[in-house]
Amino acid sequence: MPQAIVTGATQGIGKVIAEKLLHEGFSIAVCARNKAKLQILEKEWNEKYPTASIIAINADLSNKAAVLEFADTILSNFPLIDILVNNAGMYLPGTLAEEPEGLLEKMIGINLYSAYCLTRKILPVMISEGKGHIFNMCSVASLRAYPNGGAYSISKYALMGFSENLREELKPHNIKVTAI
Repeated sequence: MPQAIVTGATQGIGKVIAEKLLHEGFSIAVCARNKAKLQILEKEWNEKYPTASIIAINADLSNKAAVLEFADTILSNFPLIDILVNNAGMYLPGTLAEEPEGLLEKMIGINLYSAYCLTRKILPVMISEGKGHIFNMCSVASLRAYPNGGAYSISKYALMGFSENLREELKPHNIKVTAI
């Protein structure tokens, strides 16, 4: 059974991606900050997809230790990783001149560092298998500036740079990297 990881999987595009992967026969490892929503989804998915292995971890991926713990749990349960979807993120609009102190660090932490740390931890498995696909949810904010983009847009530009670098590094290993 193919295996996938989806961060930020309790709502929006992360939830839809996780459900699509389950429907396509994948086992999945998901995480989210909202424990109640995660428990409800895990129960629903276990009932709907009884043959799938579902790992659901309550984790705040703005915390590096939580990212590494999530990765360790995955690696101890999934011998192969076919797909990694770095979807966890946060959007807080604002202008650079007016946004609260520390917002850039917060946005970089969740929107970039979480993907960076999780990917680095998972890569050895994908490289050893010589296959896989990593999807980074970059947003339109990674392509062009817009009013009230502030720290969010900066973090998404950085995620796009990460994606482009990673794509070049992983070509020899037959691992695809897609920025969405």
